[in-house]
This record gives sequence, C-alpha cells and structure tokens, in this order.
Amino acid sequence: MHVLINFAAFQVGWFSSVIGAAKQMPWLGPLAFLVVLALHLRRAHRPQSELALVITCGIIGVFFDSLLVALGWVTYPSGLFNDLMAPYWIVTMWMLFGTTLNLSMGWLKGRPLLAAFFGAIGGPTSYLAGQKLGGIEFLELYPAMIALAIGWGLVMPVLMKLAERLDGVTESLQFAEVGK
Repeated sequence: MHVLINFAAFQVGWFSSVIGAAKQMPWLGPLAFLVVLALHLRRAHRPQSELALVITCGIIGVFFDSLLVALGWVTYPSGLFNDLMAPYWIVTMWMLFGTTLNLSMGWLKGRPLLAAFFGAIGGPTSYLAGQKLGGIEFLELYPAMIALAIGWGLVMPVLMKLAERLDGVTESLQFAEVGK
C-alpha cells in the first residue's frame, strides 16, 4: 500500500509541477512537493536519511537541467531565476522523484543496468510529456533527447545506489509487513 500511495503522490506532484509551470503558476509544483515530502518523511523510519536523499536529488537536478538550459536545448515558460538555470519547480520535481527511489522505484535497487535502461527511456519520455502539457519547450529537440537519454541513463543507477545507502523507509515497511 505504501508503494501505491507513493506512486500516486508522485503523479499528483508531477502534474502539479508541469501544469502549474504551463499556466504561469510555477509555485504549484513546489507546494505539492512540500505536502508530499511531509507525508513521506512522516512515514519514514529514518526521515533524516530520506531527506538527505531528496536534497541530493535536488542538487543533481539543478546541475543536470541547468546544463540543458545553458546549452540552449530547452527552455521553461516560468519559474526561472535566470536564463541559464533550471527553474525552481523542476528542481523540486527532482526532489519529488527522490521520494520514490526507496518505494515505488525501489524495484530498481541492485539492478544498475535495468536502472540505466529505465532512465534512458523514462527520462526523455517524461520530458516529452512535460512538453505536451506546456511545461517545457525544446529549442533543439534531437540534441536534448540524446542528452536526456544519456544523462538519465547515467544518473538513474547513481540515484538507485544513493537510495540504497540513504534508505530511510525499508525498515518501517518491514515492520509493517511483520504486523500483518
């Protein structure tokens, strides 16, 4: 049940972020993220570990997406602090993704090749969906897609390894299973 709630919460946060950005309400995604994060940390056995994972995802995300912006491959309709950096809502979306790594994405732990494959396909697909909803604009579609596939293919196994080290939820889930 925790995995399904985590997945649903991520979807709500993702759509809030993208649609909020598209509708010139870039604060909507970060607001949804804060709600999801509060619920996530409340359920975590070791909230400090989970928070460290979420913050690390945000740091990776700000560099990754800022590179795409700085190279002129993507732009965002709202939430920019400056023209060379990723908008704040996409950074909180990376952090939102961090809340899934030990739960709904946990099946990728210990499977670096599968994580790389999933990242190389899922990352670009997510950005394309964001473009269809108006949250991102591709200025150079093919270079951006290639960069997203390579970048997410490399980042996803790293994120899963970080999730293994900073796993703050597994024990609470094990305790929940024992109680059944």
